[in-house]
Amino acid sequence: MIAYVQGIIEDISEDNVVVDVNGIGYNVRISADTASRLPGEGESVRLYTYTLVREDAFLLYGFLARNDLDIFKKCITVNGIGPKGALAILSVMDADSLRYAIMAGDTKAISRAPGIGARTAERLILDLKDKIKIDDVLIGKEIAATATAHVADTPQKKEAVEALVSLGYGQTESVKAVNAIEGIENMDSGAVLKAALKKMF
Repeated sequence: MIAYVQGIIEDISEDNVVVDVNGIGYNVRISADTASRLPGEGESVRLYTYTLVREDAFLLYGFLARNDLDIFKKCITVNGIGPKGALAILSVMDADSLRYAIMAGDTKAISRAPGIGARTAERLILDLKDKIKIDDVLIGKEIAATATAHVADTPQKKEAVEALVSLGYGQTESVKAVNAIEGIENMDSGAVLKAALKKMF
């Protein structure tokens, strides 16, 4: 219905922004991640929107990029995840991190969102895994290649990732840390683990 709203920011809170469009103030629901990336009050903004019409409400959900709106719309197709749940997920991770977590099967990362349990996270991954393309994940070629395989691509990387996960880190952040290490081909798994732990802090 409404593709986007563009105007001046009048007020920002953690989950809502008021955008003045030619003298009309639109309440737009946003994620905490979007709130943290908005320009300040009095600044111009364009938010790509999803419109939810109910008998008792007309709600707008806004995103700074079409990319973010796209993953939101995919999330709300999953049984048990409405707009509120999708915004909760996108408040604890950005859109690219969510895509990566889905491809990596990382239920732990997704279930950090308030109101999203492990079973709901599993359902989200199951429903959306085939709908997420590697080209949609804008997090770098090396990490994207790892996401395709769901695990690190060498024995020492794999062992380091498994060790990090056993220590309580999520698979998504573990693979990212391991893949950020330079000269890894000349290191054994123990050295990779130590280097990855340094990346975590």
